[in-house]
Amino acid sequence: MSVIIQIELIAVSLILVGTIFSFLSAIGFIRLPDLYTRSHALSKGSTMGVLFILVGTFLFFIMEGIFSIRLFLGIFFVFLTAPVAAHVIVRAAYRSNVALSKDSVRDDLKEVYKNEGVIGSEQRRSEELGE
Repeated sequence: MSVIIQIELIAVSLILVGTIFSFLSAIGFIRLPDLYTRSHALSKGSTMGVLFILVGTFLFFIMEGIFSIRLFLGIFFVFLTAPVAAHVIVRAAYRSNVALSKDSVRDDLKEVYKNEGVIGSEQRRSEELGE
């Protein structure tokens, strides 16, 4: 087996692993109970899926003698922005009092936000109205 065929097999394997991660991310989105766990599945699974697919494609084109700066930048920006965006979205949802699943075991941020006086607008309104 030549070196070129081995590198092609590695590239195809990376693309296959990325596809599996993306598929598992989609299953997690469908099956998980609330926004927080769904966001975790989507951000981790899709980030890893896209990264493996892009690294496999990058490796394939490097083997062909083509250096694609677009693929390299795509890998960099997906790795940088996707987890940060998911964190910001979930933080905004938590501050807006989006309910946790009934299956959630504990809420570590609840006491921290109460102690710091950071509570969502809906909770503040209900406390002001005496509900």
